[in-house]
Amino acid sequence: MSRGGPFEGKAVLTGAGKSQVGRRLGRTGLDLTVEACLRAIEDAGLSVDDIDGVASYPGGGVPQPGFSGASTHELQNALGIRATWYMSGAETAGQIGPVIEACMAVALGLANHVVVFRSVWESTAQASGNRASVLSGGGKAAGHLEYFGPFGAVSPSSWLAMPAQRYMHDFGLTREHLGAIAINARAHAGRNADAVYRDPLTMEEYLGSRMISEPFCLYDCDVPCDGATAVIVSRRDATSGLAHPALTVESVGTGMLERATWDQRRDLTTMAAHDAAATMWQRTTLTAKDVDHAELYDGFSYLTVTWLDALGFFPHGEAGQFIGAGERFGLDGSLPLNTSGGQLSGGRLHGLGFLHEACVQLWGEGGDRQATNSPEVAVVAVGGGPVAGSLLLSTH
Repeated sequence: MSRGGPFEGKAVLTGAGKSQVGRRLGRTGLDLTVEACLRAIEDAGLSVDDIDGVASYPGGGVPQPGFSGASTHELQNALGIRATWYMSGAETAGQIGPVIEACMAVALGLANHVVVFRSVWESTAQASGNRASVLSGGGKAAGHLEYFGPFGAVSPSSWLAMPAQRYMHDFGLTREHLGAIAINARAHAGRNADAVYRDPLTMEEYLGSRMISEPFCLYDCDVPCDGATAVIVSRRDATSGLAHPALTVESVGTGMLERATWDQRRDLTTMAAHDAAATMWQRTTLTAKDVDHAELYDGFSYLTVTWLDALGFFPHGEAGQFIGAGERFGLDGSLPLNTSGGQLSGGRLHGLGFLHEACVQLWGEGGDRQATNSPEVAVVAVGGGPVAGSLLLSTH
C-alpha cells in the first residue's frame, strides 16, 4: 500500500540492468548502453515492444568524450523503440533527474514502461588522452572555472575539498571518518564481481595514500570506468504478470532552494543535497527512521557524508559521531550503505548505479552482498555539489 506521495503509488520500478563494467574496455558507449537496457527490459519480464518511453542524462552534445555513452535518439534507433514520451538533459535533479521525470510521465499516463539509462566510457576516453581535464573547448575556462581556474582549481576534488574542510573545522569530522566511508565501500566491492577494485583496504593504507586535494587522498576519489546502467520505470496499472514485485517510488527530492553553486551557499557546511532531501521528506509521511538501506553518492567520500547529514539520520553537524568506524554500514549493520562498492571501488557509473543496487537489494537479489536486514525502504541520493536529487523506494 502506497503512503501517498507525489505519484500516489502510480510510479514503480520493475526492472534493472547493468552492462559489463571495467577499466578501458574499448567498447563503444552505445554498445554498453544497449547491453544494459536489454538486460533491464528482460529483468522486468518485458520485451522491447513493451517499452514506450526513453529517458537519460545528460543526452547528446556533451563536449567531454566519454561522459555520455549514447543519446536517447541513438538508443531508440538501435532498439526500434516506438516512444510515446522521451527526454534527456543536463539540467536535472542530479543524474537521477530522468528517473524522476519518467515517474511523472507514467503517473500522468504519457507512457507505460520507460527505460532510463546512464552510460559512460570515461576510462577508455581518458586512456586515449581525450578527457584529461574537465576543461573543454581547447582549454578555455567558462562559467565558474573562470574564477577557479586561475588558482589551479580545475577539478571537483578541489571544489569539494573546500566545503569538506569547512565541515571538518566546524564539527570535528576527521580523515578517519572519511576513511571509514572508503573502507566500507571497498569491503562491499570485494563481494561484487563487477567492481573495479576488490582488494581489502585498511585504514593504514587509506591514511598512507597520496594526497589529491586536502583532505582528499587517492581513496576518497571515485574510479573512472566504462559501463552503463538502466532501470524500467512503469505505470503500476501496467505491471500485472511482470517478473518482480513493483517497487514503489514513495517520494522524490528535487529542490534547488539556493543558487546552483559549489562555494556560495549561505551555510558552507550544506550543499544541494540538503535542498533535495528537504523536499523529499516534505512529500511523504515516511522519515529517516523508516529507512533501512542507503545508496548515497560517493563521487568523493565527503559527498556520502553530506547526504547522511542532509537526509537527517542525525542532527546537522554530527556526521563524525554517526559514522564512527563505519560498523553500522556493513551488510549486517543497521544501515547497509553502498553495498555494491559505490563509485569509490565499484566504478563511476555516475549515479544510476546506486539505483540499480537499491533495486537489487529490495528484491533480495544481492547474493554475497545482500543486506541481512531484508530492507523494505531504501533511499537513493545522487549528486550533491551544485545540483542533487533523491528517491525514496519501498517494497510496499
